[in-house]
Amino acid sequence: MVNRSLYPFKSHFIDVKGFRYHYIDEGTGEPVIMLHGNPTWSFYYRNLAKALRTEYHIIVPDHIGCGLSDKPDEEKYSFTLERRIEDLEQLINHLGFKEKITLILHDWGGMIGMAYAARNPEKISRLVISNTAAFHLPKNKPFPLVLKLCRDFSLSSFLVLRLNAFARGAAKFCCTRKPMASEVRKEYLSPYNNRHNRLALLKFIKDIPLKESDPSYHIVTETQRNLKQFMKVPTLILWGAKDFIFDDHFLAKWKEFLPDATVHRFSDAGHYLLEDAHEEVIPLVRNFLERNPI
Repeated sequence: MVNRSLYPFKSHFIDVKGFRYHYIDEGTGEPVIMLHGNPTWSFYYRNLAKALRTEYHIIVPDHIGCGLSDKPDEEKYSFTLERRIEDLEQLINHLGFKEKITLILHDWGGMIGMAYAARNPEKISRLVISNTAAFHLPKNKPFPLVLKLCRDFSLSSFLVLRLNAFARGAAKFCCTRKPMASEVRKEYLSPYNNRHNRLALLKFIKDIPLKESDPSYHIVTETQRNLKQFMKVPTLILWGAKDFIFDDHFLAKWKEFLPDATVHRFSDAGHYLLEDAHEEVIPLVRNFLERNPI
């Protein structure tokens, strides 16, 4: 069950190779697609979606295994970056946009969205990037211990699937200005209420590509190689500086790849920037969209 007072959106679904793929579809006008990461879901974008739906056509999907989308077994769904890109492409093709699209990206949504964009650059009008990556781990950035524990050790299944430690920890530590309200935390965790429903959270972590033999490594390499084609695409970078994973090492790389981007760094905000600072972020996004019409 979803608290509709916090998440006041009608649910829409399409079938992607036998699974129900949930998405928000609100408003009319220029299409704006918002892509969430791990361990969140479309709920992360609720305030931004509400603010922009009077002026734009807002689409916010839940990746398969997340939010209100189906949660299949790993025998039936690959839970890889390539499959995520295919799912997104099927949704966009289904919606049949005639205009170019704006992508708003966070966490894994950045890698999925930019991989799609790299394959379809002619369809992209604007980018809004927040605490994410579309390139390999920066050389001077150590792989975070919390991800290593959840990715490479036998304890990972117990932590992520049995204890729900990854989603609970994120709800506790990814807001740094003030603690997440209990009713909001409940909504973040509600789709991941049992071991089976947390499988996608673990699979996202295990799909992080660190070496060439990892399944998604070549996609990240190809996406990174093609980022230069977006140098002249209007881009807004919004960065929570207290993110202990996507920290300033990643921000520096984005500036290197997209030197003309407009950057706003929030020194006291964390990974869940739209929880810490949505009152400041929303007008920045709206002004950016208005100043850069399709």
